[in-house]
Amino acid sequence: MKQNFDRIVGGYLKFRNKYVLGDRSIMEDLADYGQKPQVMVVACCDSRVDPALVMQCHPGELFVVRNLANIVPPYQKDGAIHGVSAALEFGVRFLQVKHLILLGHSQCGGIQSLVQEAGADHNDFIDRWVSIIKSCRADAITADECARSALHHSYENALSFPWIKEKVESGELLLHRWFFDIKTGIILSYQEDQQAYIPLTQDGQV
Repeated sequence: MKQNFDRIVGGYLKFRNKYVLGDRSIMEDLADYGQKPQVMVVACCDSRVDPALVMQCHPGELFVVRNLANIVPPYQKDGAIHGVSAALEFGVRFLQVKHLILLGHSQCGGIQSLVQEAGADHNDFIDRWVSIIKSCRADAITADECARSALHHSYENALSFPWIKEKVESGELLLHRWFFDIKTGIILSYQEDQQAYIPLTQDGQV
C-alpha cells in the first residue's frame, strides 16, 4: 500500500516539473487567463477510466464531471440539489464548450448493480441513483449492452436541458456517445446514421 502511495506522490512531483516549473508554465497561464476548455466529458468514477489519461489531455483541455455509471439525469428545476446538472450548466452555458462527450465503459459496477437489482436495503444511495436509467435493462442482455443502452438514455436526458437542446439544434454544441472497452482500450462512437457503435478514428468521428 505504501509503495502505491509513494508512486502517487512521485507522480505529483513529475506533474509539477512538467506543467509548473518549466519556462512556459501551463498552470501559470491557466491561473492568469482562466480555463477555456472546448470539450466537456460526463464520465464514470471508475478508477480504470480516467478521461484525461485515456485521451492524453493536458490540464485545461477537458471539463469533466464524473459519477457512478456516467449518468446524465433529466432536467429538473426544483428545490433539490443537482450536482451533475450544475456541472452541465457551468460547462455548457458559462464555459461554452463545443463538444459534450457522454463516456460509458465496459465492466461498469454501477450498471452491474442496476442489472442485478440488489434492492434498496442493499445500499444507501447506489440503487436510487442508477434507477434514473433503469429502463435500459429492457434493451439489453449483458451488462455491457446495458451500459451502451444507458448512454442513449443519458443522451435523451441531456437534451431535456433547454440550453443543451438549443445549442445542439443550432450546431453550437456537438453531443457524443462514446463507449470505452477497458480490455482492448478501444473507444466506440455511436453513429446516428448507422444506428451503431463503431471504432473511433482520426478521420472525423468527432
